[in-house]
Parts: sequence; structure tokens; C-alpha cells
Amino acid sequence: MPQKLERSGGRLDGQTRLLLLVNALFACANALSGAFVNVYLWKAKQDFAMIGWFALSHQVVMATMFVAIGKWVKERNKMNSLRLGVALAAIFYLLVLLLGKSAAQWVVLLGGVQGMSSAFFWLAFNVVYFEVTDRDNRDRFNGWAGLLGSAVGMAAPWISGFLITRMPNMTGYRLIFSISLGVFVVGAFVSFFLKKRPVQKNYEWLYGIKQLRQKGNGWRSAYPALFAQGVREGVFGFLIGLMVYIATKNELQLGNYALITSAVSLVAFFLAGRLVKPGRRSIPMLAGALAMTLIILPFFWQVNYTTLIVFGVVVALFYPLYSIPITSTIFDMIGANTESAEHRVEYVVLRETALNMGRILGTIAFISVVSFTKEPQHITTLMLILGSAPIFSWFFMRKHLAEGGR
Repeated sequence: MPQKLERSGGRLDGQTRLLLLVNALFACANALSGAFVNVYLWKAKQDFAMIGWFALSHQVVMATMFVAIGKWVKERNKMNSLRLGVALAAIFYLLVLLLGKSAAQWVVLLGGVQGMSSAFFWLAFNVVYFEVTDRDNRDRFNGWAGLLGSAVGMAAPWISGFLITRMPNMTGYRLIFSISLGVFVVGAFVSFFLKKRPVQKNYEWLYGIKQLRQKGNGWRSAYPALFAQGVREGVFGFLIGLMVYIATKNELQLGNYALITSAVSLVAFFLAGRLVKPGRRSIPMLAGALAMTLIILPFFWQVNYTTLIVFGVVVALFYPLYSIPITSTIFDMIGANTESAEHRVEYVVLRETALNMGRILGTIAFISVVSFTKEPQHITTLMLILGSAPIFSWFFMRKHLAEGGR
């Protein structure tokens, strides 16, 4: 009979808080430059398909690397994987600085480096996250992670937009990319204060596939839920910020957009972290999924800064209700008992593979559409189709949400 894992009583200990700090630094560096990388590339070559290829190369390499490094993360020092992810993120921004205006000609290379960074960092981070949290404090951790991410998401992009608009030519871009590089270095340094995690043996390459082939296994419904989650993330993650810049032609306005939406998100994550609890996750997730879908409809009327702000505020308000339940429930499933916890690396790889397959499909659909048409109505229709994916995530997860991930 599988043994139940020890519980924390809902508290966050020192290692948990330190992991939150590393995550916040990683988020801060990306918030400083993340949306502005796409704008930087757009200013060099105004081509939606080119931006799509940048995202797609990131997603394909990330998906491939998640599978390739699973054995190393499980059987070696996973903290080295996390630090390598941070280091590769720094190298990405160094390459952008070195390539300068010719970066648009190297989007596949740049996306690949960023994809490697994401794979090394997030595989290790998610495994360590699982190890330092449990079913009692996982919603609280996710709430704090979202709150801190929103806090840096308020300040960092606004500072970047302010600097870019106040400096001549591309000097501001070079400065913020340099600052991001420096923050990643600090993040790598802080990670050394995280304790070395116990290593495991015998990574099973086909373990995830076995779960999906097993009748009655909960992952047969969780996998398509994660896939659907990735479909939306794959496109909306880069498109919305770019749309704000195209609508305003001003980087500071993009910073203002991030400031406003992140302020709302900060409050929303704070409240959702206390509202969402095991066993009562289904209704919040459905409400979040519906709101995130319906708010796309105003784009059929007009796409301007006002409708984008309204969209951003509503998504920021409801996204925590969607993301906290699905994230916490998936990791509760991984930690349901000692046997499943021993295969946590394989399960994290399975989770990330599902998300990335969804992201890849969404981005391929985006590239296909924008390669044939630039009509706003067609792009908005695509956004509505991809943006409704969270409803399907809830549909496939609804049983697990009611059970609290058991």
C-alpha cells in the first residue's frame, strides 16, 4: 500500500521562500526584457511570421530538451540544471546584444538558446518546487509566486519602457538587455543557497507513455488538459505585448500596460491564493477560463489601446483563478503517494511535454494564418479559437479538481 507523504500544515519554510526568491529574480529579468525582445525584433523586421518562428524554435527546443535532460536531472545534481538554465538565459541576452540589429536574421538560433534555458531552469525548478511543497501549502506557494511575479511585472517593464523612450536610437534596448543579463547572474548566485536536493536513480524513459496507456489512469485526462493550456500560452505569451506596441508605437505605453495589468494581477493572486483550496478548485477554474475567453470578443469590434487594456485587466483578474487550481492539482497528483513521488521527474517531464506540444500547435496555427493573411478579423478569430482552450482544460480536469488532486 503506497505511503502518504508528510504534510507541512500550510507553512512555507526557509527553502520554500528561497525558491520563491530565485523564481522572482528569474521573472524580474524576463519582465525587464521579455516583451521588448519581440518589439526589438519587430522594429528590425515587421513580420508576424518571423515573431512566430522565434517563438516556435523556443518551444520546439524546450520540448526536446525536457525529454533529453530528464535522466540527468533525476540522477545527478538538479540544482546544476537550474543554474545552467539561468546561465543560458544570460547568454541569450548577450547574443542579442552582440547581434544588434541583425538579431532578426537569427531568430531560430536565439529562440533555440532561450528554449534550452527554459528547459534546464523549469524542469529543475518544478522538481524542486514539488520537493519543498506539499498538498497543504502548494496553493499558498503558487499564490505567492504569482504575487511576486506580478510585483516585478509592474515595475520592471515600466522601467524598461521609460529608459527605451528616453534614450536615443537603440541605446535603451542595449541597457535593459544588459540589466537582464546582470539579474540572471544574481539569480544564479542566490541559487547556491538552495540546499542540494537528494538524487534519485533509474530514470524511466517511457514511464510517462506507460501512464497514458494505462486504463483508468488520471493522467489520461490531465494530459489533454495541459495540452489545451499550452495552446493558449504558446501564442498569447508573445502576441499581446506586441499588439500593444503596434497599437501605440510607444515602448513606454507597453510599460504602462504591464504596470496596470500586473497591479491587478498582484491583488488577484493575493486573493486567489487564499480563496482556492483543495476540494474547491473547480468553480474558480471554470470562472477564470470563461472570463479569459469572453474578453477576446471586444477585439472583433476594435483593437486599440483601450480594448487591449480592458483585455489585460480582465485576464489579470481571472487568470489566477484558472492557473492556481490546475497547477496545484497536477502537482498534488504527482505527490499522491510515495510511489508516484518517486517518479516526480518523469511526471514533470510528462507535464511539460503536454504543455509544449500545445504551445507548438498554437504557434504553428498562428504562423499558418499570418503567412496567408494580415486581416485583423482573421487574426482575432484565431485568437478566439486558441483563447478558448482554457475551457477545455477545465473540462478534462474537472474530476481531479473536485477530488483535490488525489
